[in-house]
Amino acid sequence: MKGSPSINTIASIVLAGGKGVRMNSDLPKVLHIFQGKPLIVHVLDNLRKAGVSDIYVIVGYRGEMVIEAIGGRAKPVWQYEQLGTGHAVMQAEEALAGFTGSLIVACGDVPLIRPETFRSLAAETGKGSVKAAVLTMMLDNPTGYGRILINASGNFVRIVEEKDATPEEKKIREVNTGTYVFDKRLLFEGLRHINTDNAQGEYYLPDALQHIMTAGFGVKTVPLSDPTEGSGVNTREELQRLEEYSRTMATG
Repeated sequence: MKGSPSINTIASIVLAGGKGVRMNSDLPKVLHIFQGKPLIVHVLDNLRKAGVSDIYVIVGYRGEMVIEAIGGRAKPVWQYEQLGTGHAVMQAEEALAGFTGSLIVACGDVPLIRPETFRSLAAETGKGSVKAAVLTMMLDNPTGYGRILINASGNFVRIVEEKDATPEEKKIREVNTGTYVFDKRLLFEGLRHINTDNAQGEYYLPDALQHIMTAGFGVKTVPLSDPTEGSGVNTREELQRLEEYSRTMATG
């Protein structure tokens, strides 16, 4: 695709530092088994199938277990305090010091995002002034997800987290999957401008998007045609539903 970055100029950060308290397990959430493999292994394998070989995994809670599970698929980066998604990505800045391309940021508990989806998302940063893109999905029940705010012209405005959303904003059905592509330089510049002035007292990764727009660049939303592809796992019930969905798809 003309103007799109080569996949060799794409690296990835996979977020895997959280405990996942709603799983009611001592096992890190990303290590729960889905289709015979830990959740995070599906994410890493799909990134590699997309042609991304330079992958960093942010580890925290019981990180040694996560490092053992990922084997040689990615390089671990420690997040010793879990202070939010923005803080997690900040930990990889030193490891990526020599890298100048685009970064896919993915979640270790979202196992069904296809290689072709990662590739098409990565291509967005090569289109005109676009320097970041957010993978989104439409949900009938968006509870728990960050909402995508769009203006009257259909352009991205910002992402508002569930706990910070007004009653009107909570009615929005387009939500954030937690998967992005960023221009690396602008991402880390933006992360230096974010703060914890929000309901959860955390550094939110989506807040870096505001810096990119303030700097005069574009942010695009990329909606999934099938929202199940972007579904994350927060509870054992959600994991079971995803397993059932996958079995149904496999049997046609």
